[in-house]
Amino acid sequence: VQLVESGGGSVQTGGSLRLACTISGYGSSTYCVGWFRQAPGKDREGVAAIDSDGTPGYARSVKDRFSISHDVAKRTLSLQMSNIESEDTATYYCALDVLERGCSPTTVFHIWGQGTQVTVS
Repeated sequence: VQLVESGGGSVQTGGSLRLACTISGYGSSTYCVGWFRQAPGKDREGVAAIDSDGTPGYARSVKDRFSISHDVAKRTLSLQMSNIESEDTATYYCALDVLERGCSPTTVFHIWGQGTQVTVS
């Protein structure tokens, strides 16, 4: 299984950015996929997650600003980031796991991408 993130970059406060994660090699129709982030000197934080039925979950810090979605046919996970704040600066990772006990930003994931950097100025 391979996850490849894209779409990171520099953005101004209040701006928008869309991250994408391409998923390959995963054969099951049930899954939990999510976005995490890690800022320098901070712990990794779950941002958003969505299950194979399309039910999303968000961290309080991004709720009403970020939107997670997935395109099953294209095997792509996206994160639409709006009204971006300086605190959103971090490396963003997508993650995937088997859907077992729910799907949320606190789910423990075992398959990870290598990350894409988002810098807010």
